[in-house]
Amino acid sequence: MTNITRPLALAACLGISTLALAATGPAQQKVLDQYSADAKAGGGAFAGFSAARGKALFLSRSATGKPDTPSCTTCHTEDPRKAGQTRAGKAIEPMALSVSPDRYADLAKTEKWFARNCDSVLGRACTPLEKGDFITFMVSQ
Repeated sequence: MTNITRPLALAACLGISTLALAATGPAQQKVLDQYSADAKAGGGAFAGFSAARGKALFLSRSATGKPDTPSCTTCHTEDPRKAGQTRAGKAIEPMALSVSPDRYADLAKTEKWFARNCDSVLGRACTPLEKGDFITFMVSQ
């Protein structure tokens, strides 16, 4: 295996698209590395993050959160490359890394928004696996 194909093979083994791997900056990768470590520490088998699972989470509707925010798309639209709007009418920058390249670069800020939005939409905290899947999906957009 050549030096060029090794990273691609590793990405395939980890379930990360090569597009996502290429689009992730060092700051976002540091956040993903933390969620990976947290997922591994939580027990169970951790085989990597999945953009497909992240997309499913983003698009899903939940009956366990607040009734006025049953889905991420309630505020963020179904296209993460487009701007969203809070229920109060405040603009929200696009979620996709291709449009908002500074997203998910600061762990504390990312955690703040996951804590607020997971509780609102799901009625609970997101797991490290869900957070990593979500960001992996947004990196691929």
